[in-house]
Amino acid sequence: MAQKAPAMVPSDMSVEDVADRARGPRRAEVDDLIAMHQQITGEEPRVWAGRIIGFGEYEYHYPSGHGGTAPLLAFAPGPSNHTIYLVSGFAERWPELLAALGPHRASKACLYITRLEKVDREVLRELLEQSLRVTMQEAERP
Repeated sequence: MAQKAPAMVPSDMSVEDVADRARGPRRAEVDDLIAMHQQITGEEPRVWAGRIIGFGEYEYHYPSGHGGTAPLLAFAPGPSNHTIYLVSGFAERWPELLAALGPHRASKACLYITRLEKVDREVLRELLEQSLRVTMQEAERP
């Protein structure tokens, strides 16, 4: 049986094309998020899966044998919110940061922000830095 191709792969799309999916004031926020992610990772932005702006990359492997490559940090701009990808379980790891962040929604590994201007950017930066730290530690494990 043929293996399914991984969904999370770099694409040839331009970062600008993906960034332009955000309209109005959210479009300028995308530029701010790109700058913040670049400062934290030291990496240039690259489009993943045709819709996600990712920074750096690492290989992951599960005990099941499944594995792949993913960005160290990433976000997806959209017309109604920004989806920021963080380490799995971030809400349980750092509830005090989420409490101080401002308006948001959270799932297992995604942080949804409607407007960047309504959240505390220093708290967001701390969440990104903590997520990167954990991802790097987990990537170093055999």
